Amino acid sequence: MPLSQAIINVTNLRLRTFIGFNQDEREKQQDVVINIEIHYPADRSFQTDDVADALNYKIITKKVIQHVEEGRFLLLEKLVADVLDICREHPSVTLARVTIDKPHALRFADSVSLSLEYQA
Repeated sequence: MPLSQAIINVTNLRLRTFIGFNQDEREKQQDVVINIEIHYPADRSFQTDDVADALNYKIITKKVIQHVEEGRFLLLEKLVADVLDICREHPSVTLARVTIDKPHALRFADSVSLSLEYQA
């Protein structure tokens, strides 16, 4: 039986952090919006219906929240890479994508975003 890939999506996780290199960005927190997609083989979890056989997205999300809210980042690239590293820590992750939006970063744009992807 082929592996069934489960896809976990965490959509629009809204957090505040220090992000940017301008003086005002370094002094006050800004909003960021995080979207995460994680793929992992789910055959065992849907056969056993046991939480121990599933990828626990709550644990991942808590780590992301703590890292983002307690961190200070000059570049969006660093923040996205850090969140991607957290998402791919579990050995069963086969693919992870992270996009982080920085709302109101540009005067005439709703948001600026950056995405990174990991594939095993």
